[in-house]
Amino acid sequence: MVTTTSPEQTTYRVIGTRPLRPDGVDKVTGRALYGADITLPGTLVGKVLRSPYAHARIRRIDTTTAADLPGVRAVMTAADLPEPTTGMADVGEASASFHDLTRNVMAREKVLYYGHAVAAVAAESAAIAEQALQLIQVEYEPLPPVLSLRAALQPDAPLLHEDLRTNELGQLSDRPSNIAAHARFVKGDPAAGFAEAEVVVERTYTTTMVHQGYIEPHATTAFWNADGQLTVWTTTQAPFAIRDNLATLLGVPVARIRVVPTEIGGGFGGKLSPYLEPLAAVLSRKSGAPVRMVMTRAEELQATGPTSGTEIQVKLGARRDGTIVAAEASLFYEAGAFPGSSVRFGALCMFAPYDIPHIRLDAYDVVVNKPKVAAYRAPGSPAAMFAGESAIDELAERLGMDPILLRLKNSARVGTRMANGIPFTQPVGNIKLLEALRDSEHYRSPLPAPTGTLRYGRGLAMGFWPNAPLKSSCFATVNPDGSVTLVEGNPDIGGTRASLAMQLAETLGIPYEKVKPQVADTDSVGYNDATGGSRTTFTGGIAVYELGQDLKRQLVERARLLWQLGPEAEIRYEQGVIIGPAEGQRLTFEELAAQLFKTGGPVVGRASVSPRHVGFAFSCHLVDLAVDCETGKVTILRYTAAQDVGRAVHPAYVEGQIQGGVAQGVGWALNEEYVYDEQGRLLNDTLLDYRMPTALDLPQIETILIEEPHPLHPFGVRGVGEAPIVPPLAAVANAISHALGVRFTDLPISPRRIVEALYP
Repeated sequence: MVTTTSPEQTTYRVIGTRPLRPDGVDKVTGRALYGADITLPGTLVGKVLRSPYAHARIRRIDTTTAADLPGVRAVMTAADLPEPTTGMADVGEASASFHDLTRNVMAREKVLYYGHAVAAVAAESAAIAEQALQLIQVEYEPLPPVLSLRAALQPDAPLLHEDLRTNELGQLSDRPSNIAAHARFVKGDPAAGFAEAEVVVERTYTTTMVHQGYIEPHATTAFWNADGQLTVWTTTQAPFAIRDNLATLLGVPVARIRVVPTEIGGGFGGKLSPYLEPLAAVLSRKSGAPVRMVMTRAEELQATGPTSGTEIQVKLGARRDGTIVAAEASLFYEAGAFPGSSVRFGALCMFAPYDIPHIRLDAYDVVVNKPKVAAYRAPGSPAAMFAGESAIDELAERLGMDPILLRLKNSARVGTRMANGIPFTQPVGNIKLLEALRDSEHYRSPLPAPTGTLRYGRGLAMGFWPNAPLKSSCFATVNPDGSVTLVEGNPDIGGTRASLAMQLAETLGIPYEKVKPQVADTDSVGYNDATGGSRTTFTGGIAVYELGQDLKRQLVERARLLWQLGPEAEIRYEQGVIIGPAEGQRLTFEELAAQLFKTGGPVVGRASVSPRHVGFAFSCHLVDLAVDCETGKVTILRYTAAQDVGRAVHPAYVEGQIQGGVAQGVGWALNEEYVYDEQGRLLNDTLLDYRMPTALDLPQIETILIEEPHPLHPFGVRGVGEAPIVPPLAAVANAISHALGVRFTDLPISPRRIVEALYP
């Protein structure tokens, strides 16, 4: 790991160190409670009946025989869920209409993808529940499935939703369509820009649906008590959004619902939307007992939210000196069965690292008979920047320019406006990233010469993610022993307990070990938005900083009481020490904490923040690889990932986030894809057939951390979790093209595709 800091580097006592994570021991010893570990007295097993069709009308459902089976305590269909009123649901990093959300939770008039939930049962054992599912009779009227973007866009394509009208640049079209929305970003005059272009690259790029690949499946336990109170234990990134969505989906007040987030075995955006929670709640209400539901891996792949498959048409123009003068793109993203893909994010990110005067981007959200997509780590950006960065790389080839030099020449700077017109008003580290990689030993080292069937290539790509601020709340209590109990509301996926505790310790000037963080349920702390959008350490850090200021103000006043000083006396708080006006008049944090009960009782601080500013995140990756021309196998030989992290609160966790993003992006580039047959059945719904990379497939990933502090964060923090997954798709594709002299525009670049390209 290499860290490059800004000239204004500040020395911190806690931030920048690498302490142990507070939840580490429980997790490595198996004591931590995950979703499937919740067991209440009398808990029933819930199971879901799923559609064998990708597109069909539901003519009839008969659950009588299943309900009569001994050991079955409850059976439900969509008829047990109220029809929600109009409105939009918060699903973490996106939104969805409640009309669509309830139909995704359980099919009503139609099933719209293979694996769509149709009914559910709660029974005294898993075996009885499975038997009951087989006794439910469903009469379907199969309809032609729409399984690709090309098919969905045809004028005579079967319609998924007869009432869906295209939101065409803010106006609803007058006829039904599978295009849910068309948005456009325009900057400058693209036609004039292309008129002065001397070199033009035009390509169409495609990606397929891929899954987030978290280790822990969705798991929920619900208990609807006789007093009308509903408690839900669930593995989620967004407990407050789940609570609020349950209130609407079930037709009950928010005050009657408590969501308890369990430890979470990965999410990456895939655990933001409700799936099992409403079903477990209804089954509990009908049975009068707690109900636990856990998805199988097949259910995860069939029926939760992958990211979109895409088709992106790109046109890029430049002068012969390398100045990029114009860019156009049409981005088509699969939304799955219901509207709401991340195509606008993709369009926003696509050319964000560059100062291009003339841009036009058209973004299309398209429904198909596949699972409703969900967020996946920088949702929308990886596919879009795969297309954009591949075109940039090909442009460098045609101009005969070094790919880093071309990017440096056209790099965005402070004042550069993105395609949506928003300018970069703060320092950003993209130029420093490119310079760091240019000067790295990796970039200066030679590639091996071709040997036998092996060919070697090097690829580079930029990445961008805007990050999200949103809302965070927390409170803390000062304990008599000088420790501080920190209560926050964001499930910890990547070490946020530690990162928030470190920022509070830094604010108070006390040791990290003195801060005891815990994640609370929705009744025990103020509202927190999801753990997602690279926001938790950023916005949560602002919250704990404000919380620390509140505690310091109160402690100063308690010291004033102890010393019997008036309001005019100046008392300072410096690095965990309260200093009075008299010589030697001082109390350490611990000494004052031990005397709080003499001055009015406990000290409790709180903070709720909703910052409007974000810290944009840039990344740049460099990869060396070998391609076996005989088998098509690609071996990653060396990988270096550079990122502007603002301030690395816990450098080891930052490195881990970057390395994890690289691993996921490499899988997306080389192996991962959803494979459907002509009827829309998913053919690779196991981890044996859905191929994700393991530690055996990757070398040690080198990291370069650029610290360009965010000027509007008290510690200069930028979110780091999502930008790392963006560059690998294009970096790997560019390296393969460099190795073979063949430009690959479709992902994944599997061995089959390589062999077919080399031996047509």
